[in-house]
Amino acid sequence: MGVVEETKSKMQVAVEHFKQELRNLRSNRANPGMLDNVHVEVYGETMRLKELAHVTSPESRQLLVTPFDPQTAAAISKGIERANLNVQPILERGVIRINIPPMDESTRKQIAKQAKEKAEAAKVVIREIRRKINEVIRKLKTDGIDTEDVMKKNEKKVQELTDQFCKEVDTLLASKEKEILAV
Repeated sequence: MGVVEETKSKMQVAVEHFKQELRNLRSNRANPGMLDNVHVEVYGETMRLKELAHVTSPESRQLLVTPFDPQTAAAISKGIERANLNVQPILERGVIRINIPPMDESTRKQIAKQAKEKAEAAKVVIREIRRKINEVIRKLKTDGIDTEDVMKKNEKKVQELTDQFCKEVDTLLASKEKEILAV
């Protein structure tokens, strides 16, 4: 794999990670991704919620957690409470309902700020990838493997990829901020 393809794949991984981080941020709509990082103590070990239950959003302000094994429902409910998501799970007949309360303005602004911090962290990762790849490109030139022209061409392509992926992060952030700040 060439340095440009390697750069593109590494930057794509960084953007995918950023997308996952955004899914975990709360917005005014109920989002099953809110529970992705919830861990539950069952069967004598700690397991991720999505390994134990199916999470759906039947209404815009409600999540429904349906355990694969109904006997784990109480443990799942406790795990959701311990996750500090500012939601109160309601256990009824083997399923857990979670009503998502509307957010006040200060909460929305706080979550939007978290989204910006995550976006900046993603851009830092992308720029760090660029720096490391540019070092590799320069080393290939100094070792006599590539010519000056090839080095300049590769550096230019890496910069274009950096700009492209940073722009994608900004676009994703703008979309998420709009979703978070909507009343």
